[in-house]
Amino acid sequence: MHGMQKTRGDEPDVSVIVAVYNTMPYLTECLTSLVEQSIGTDRIEIVAVDDGSTDGSSKELQRFAERYPDVFTVVRQENSGGPAAPSNLALDLARGRYVFFVGADDHLGAEALERLVAAADRLGSDIVLGKMVGVGGRNGRRPVFEDPREHVTLFDSKLPWALSNTKLFRRELIERHQLRYPTDLKVFSDQPFTLEACFHAEDRIAVLADYDYYYAVKRADSGNMTYRYRRDDRLHATAAIMAVTERLVPPGPQRDAVHLRHCTWELNWTFHDGFVDAPRDEQERAVAALGPLVRRHLNDRVMRRLDPGRTLCMRLAERGQLDAIVAVLRTDPRDGGSGPATVVDGDRAYAAYPCFRDPELALPDAWFDITGAARERFAKQAFTPAVLRWGDTHLEIETRSTLPDLAAFGTGAVRAETALKRPGGQRLRSYDAEVSADDGDPRGCVARLRLPLEDLFPAKEAPWHEWEVRLVAQALGVRKAIPLGPPRDTVPGPRRHRLRPYRIAARAADGAALVTVEPLPVRQLLRTRD
Repeated sequence: MHGMQKTRGDEPDVSVIVAVYNTMPYLTECLTSLVEQSIGTDRIEIVAVDDGSTDGSSKELQRFAERYPDVFTVVRQENSGGPAAPSNLALDLARGRYVFFVGADDHLGAEALERLVAAADRLGSDIVLGKMVGVGGRNGRRPVFEDPREHVTLFDSKLPWALSNTKLFRRELIERHQLRYPTDLKVFSDQPFTLEACFHAEDRIAVLADYDYYYAVKRADSGNMTYRYRRDDRLHATAAIMAVTERLVPPGPQRDAVHLRHCTWELNWTFHDGFVDAPRDEQERAVAALGPLVRRHLNDRVMRRLDPGRTLCMRLAERGQLDAIVAVLRTDPRDGGSGPATVVDGDRAYAAYPCFRDPELALPDAWFDITGAARERFAKQAFTPAVLRWGDTHLEIETRSTLPDLAAFGTGAVRAETALKRPGGQRLRSYDAEVSADDGDPRGCVARLRLPLEDLFPAKEAPWHEWEVRLVAQALGVRKAIPLGPPRDTVPGPRRHRLRPYRIAARAADGAALVTVEPLPVRQLLRTRD
């Protein structure tokens, strides 16, 4: 190890730590953004540790150190395999009241450090987060910045979803709790450090979204993206992070809030990035590593808040059911599938993945339950106003739904509820629609009904005087009325019943269709024929 170090004795406000490994040409913009900070170079020090770069990063660090000798401390070491060791070394050398970590691929807004230090001093903050912006296609969005506050904790905010080290830390907090990066993690080594720092900071954490503080850059070769690491490395790191949470936070909703993040992101990632087509031994290692994590750390409260398909994969991993996991993933639209069919059974709805009600696996129906989501989809569907047409023997009704799998909600999901009326009584009768694909729009479907006119004319009784028809969609406790208008076609001609002629008419009334039957005088019938 060798290096160049400044000799100024004054305690700087901020020690900016940069772990460097083969980050040219991005390193130039990173370092330029640091020396041009509005806070002034007299208030900062930059501690850069070159972790054995081979691309010219070393020369660039040397160039900046020679130009700003009172600002830079540059140390070069043999490659350690990750950012943990160089970050720890930089922490040992840092002298500032605050420490700020910046990725060597990234850069800062011109006023970032000045604003962050001012906020920390004014609020007494131990940690300050500044709004992050993505560059080059990198997603810089973090939910924590949607609710900026001057005092947050790990448990009353979206902070668990922002555990990268790109924050301003009070160095006294770091040293008091002897916080350093775990060097055995090839990926995510900053997260245990940040997680424990946030826990000890309690509510002395500020979230600022008033300025673009940090620009997170996606490199052209994606060399700074953590998904390049193996699933084994990610799962090993996630186990270490979750162990920190388990050590610091007692069981309950607060621990669940942190575990939810790791389940949603790190554990969930196990099934991304070509898992279904990965070599069998790689799949087996991943499932073998994931199963114990699910068993140890994830309870039903956490599982219920996950995507149903991924939750199912987690539960299958707990049982070591690799083949079932692959079958589930092959149905997922994110992996090129068409998605599982919906099966409605009574008042519950299920995602019919390939292992659903497999007698050999005997998995609980509850693992497939999507009643809440299915109910919401059913409630949100829209219908076109129903079109009514007269047939020779039927009243035909047709409507279109925006729900492509409406048929899955069972017979009677769309039906006509009718009341046959005459003086002295009425008879209720319903008719189920036939649901089929909409040839004109594959995103929806068509519901068709045929109401036989003979129901108005019982064989051994007098005709009913009125037929009130209402169209409804109903499933899983949701009921939606579908408006009806009068029939569009010509009213059918007189109809004879028990030797007497009757006239049929229809009109719209309060979203329903009213079909009426009136006896037709014989002379009018004869006049009609003329």
